[in-house]
Amino acid sequence: MLTIEKKHDLRQDEHNTQRRVKTLDKRALDAARTYAEWKQAALAHDEASGMAQWRETEQSRIYDFATIRARLEQLRSYRAARDDQALVYALEEGIHGNMAGMGKPELYLRSKFGTKRLVTEYIEALSETLEYLADSDGPVGHAEKADLFRRASTCFGRSALLLSGGGIFGNFHAGVVKTLLEQQLLPKIISGSSAGSLIAGIVGTHSSAALQGLFTAQHLQIETRREEQMLANSPSRFFPRFDRGEVARHIDRLIPDLTFAEAFELTGICLNISVSPSEVHQKSRLLNAVTSPHVYVRSAVMASCSVPGVFPPTMLMAKNHRGQPQAYLPGRRWFDGSLSDDIPAQRLGRLYGVNHYIVSQVNPFALIKAQPEAVPFAPASEVLQFWHRSALTAARGWQNIANRYGRRWPDANFAINSLVSVFAQEYRGDINILPPVGMVKPWRGMKRPSEPQLMAIIAAGERATWPKIERIRNCTLIGRTLDRILPRFFGQPQGLRPAVELP
Repeated sequence: MLTIEKKHDLRQDEHNTQRRVKTLDKRALDAARTYAEWKQAALAHDEASGMAQWRETEQSRIYDFATIRARLEQLRSYRAARDDQALVYALEEGIHGNMAGMGKPELYLRSKFGTKRLVTEYIEALSETLEYLADSDGPVGHAEKADLFRRASTCFGRSALLLSGGGIFGNFHAGVVKTLLEQQLLPKIISGSSAGSLIAGIVGTHSSAALQGLFTAQHLQIETRREEQMLANSPSRFFPRFDRGEVARHIDRLIPDLTFAEAFELTGICLNISVSPSEVHQKSRLLNAVTSPHVYVRSAVMASCSVPGVFPPTMLMAKNHRGQPQAYLPGRRWFDGSLSDDIPAQRLGRLYGVNHYIVSQVNPFALIKAQPEAVPFAPASEVLQFWHRSALTAARGWQNIANRYGRRWPDANFAINSLVSVFAQEYRGDINILPPVGMVKPWRGMKRPSEPQLMAIIAAGERATWPKIERIRNCTLIGRTLDRILPRFFGQPQGLRPAVELP
């Protein structure tokens, strides 16, 4: 018979063994070079930590598991009986992303890989039911099914990928996009501002087949640069005077000579690029095939990348009715899109019915708001948040003074208004893909990286996306299913997005 001391020693040995196994699995996660390797290590880590059992256990206080189980059994029963009318009614009762709390972020914070199996099974059952009804020749007529899918799409909404500004750290987005492409999870609605506009512009102007191999350090590296001369002529070591022509040639090499409308016809991607006005009393713009179909994508990217103090403001160019390039709003010039609308969530919601936002965020100003949990010492996070609120209050005070008395100093007035806009923006989405702590250093954002540094930034984007893949897969599955079904019932009008035409 075991003594109390022996039992204690056995428990301690078991605890130490579990700790060693989890440490080894954590090292395997850090050493993974592909998503397949990371997934294998994550599953092993969950086995060692007990989270694999947590995934299999339906009960939880986080969500209403009883409702999800009942609805899953209901869908399976109706499908087995081929009761199409009952399926239509069941879908109308509740096809939305947070049914019974199944969309809560907390469900994806426990285990390294995925979430409750019940949640995944229910989402997959919803997708299969939609596909079944679309193909069924049962009693539900074509018009009734079309109405169901249209209303389901309107109610469920759509997902969008938003790429922030961030200077050379914008190449982090290349790793994010590369991973989503490999997993066939890239949303059809993409926005980009500043550095993010370049990556978004590449995605929105190339077919899926052509995108393969574009997001590498060799392809994204600026081919020629007279860096030493630029730094020598620079007023500051932190803000080198870039050769605008060289950056324009880089954009021209990466992005074809297409308008937004032509890009949509080629790819089916709803590309959106933010630009900020150079005048105080003008409003920012979200350029796309709906609001500005004839603007050249290259021109929009150049304007969105025109960082004040580094580049002069840029005039947008568009194709006229004769097919020739001409100035678009010739009296206006445009700056860095991240100054006024880094994450244009509200505008995307109005244009396309987007209600689910995947944000790849490397904007140094935004990370204070978007990543407070990344600060290792909790009081330090509260200090950062207090500093942000205080800075915003002070900036708004200076803005009032500048707007009232600053007409004689337009540059100062513009700078203060831009500062307020930067601090006042919301930079977070529903799913936030953030760089590792310490990677984004603002003073390096405008310096050209070496090829190894660029490879490391892209790899960081890939690694940051891997833990989010299963959540993205679950949260976007219904929307992707409806996107496949809707054109079969309504068609896809030339030059218009289904989201604009159908609801």
